[in-house]
Amino acid sequence: MRPVKCSMVRILAVALFLSLSSITLADGEKIELLWPNGAPGTKGTNDVDIPTLTVFLPEQQTTPITAIVVCPGGGYGGLATNHEGHAVGKYLNSIGVACFMLKYRLPKKGYMHPVPMQDAQRAIRMVRSKAKDWNIDPNRIGIMGFSAGGHLASTAGTHYDRGNKASADPIDKISCRPDFMVLVYPVVSFKDFPHIGSKNNLIGTNPAPALVENLSNETQVTSDTPPTFLVHADDDKGVMPENSINFYMALRKAKVPAEMHIYEKGKHGFGIGRSQTVAGTSWQDRLTDWLRSRELAPQR
Repeated sequence: MRPVKCSMVRILAVALFLSLSSITLADGEKIELLWPNGAPGTKGTNDVDIPTLTVFLPEQQTTPITAIVVCPGGGYGGLATNHEGHAVGKYLNSIGVACFMLKYRLPKKGYMHPVPMQDAQRAIRMVRSKAKDWNIDPNRIGIMGFSAGGHLASTAGTHYDRGNKASADPIDKISCRPDFMVLVYPVVSFKDFPHIGSKNNLIGTNPAPALVENLSNETQVTSDTPPTFLVHADDDKGVMPENSINFYMALRKAKVPAEMHIYEKGKHGFGIGRSQTVAGTSWQDRLTDWLRSRELAPQR
């Protein structure tokens, strides 16, 4: 699917068709509403109040494929949907993987923790619930996050449930555990080497110590945490590489399969197509190799 920049038309379309479960735009881009009848805790019907998934499906799907929910970064204040969203969908489709770009509600717009986490959990449940419709393997649904989106993704990968069987909503009965994680220059910790802007936006400037601990995701790793692929740059001054390193060490201690790439140069926010550094131009190849090695993407 061709990457398309968000426009006012899209914003109005989502609000106008709030009662529908999905919207297909004139250019073919398909948007799924996470909660067709309105998201829990919503404060209005503007674009910022409506969490959605933008669907990117590769062509020529003959057998069930892997899907990845993608969380763009932006410090929990905005969403970098171009180089950490649409470009990612195009790349994943090129290797035979479905992509679902998550537009999660933002603390800067009135939705502090746990709302972004709830949106990410709902996204995983929704993709799993519609696996047959999209020809997706329900046991191969991962989550990817960039920067603050990496914090959201690592939160989804360490704070999950197997579904609420008593719920009246059939989607809520489904597990929100991702089968794997991809974390790209992620914010992981709110206690060691934290990104202060993301922390303050999500949980405020004076959070309870227990909440800081709970959302420092390197402290939440268990043997059941999903296999993880990590990418960072050593010269990243925005989000220190210790976020990835400490998470990797926690995964290693818990004996969770993990692979990490720390590039010497790349700085922060290289995404896809934004930087000509080695980090910016090669991490996708390393991820492709990892996905193929775990039989999550078709072989060449």
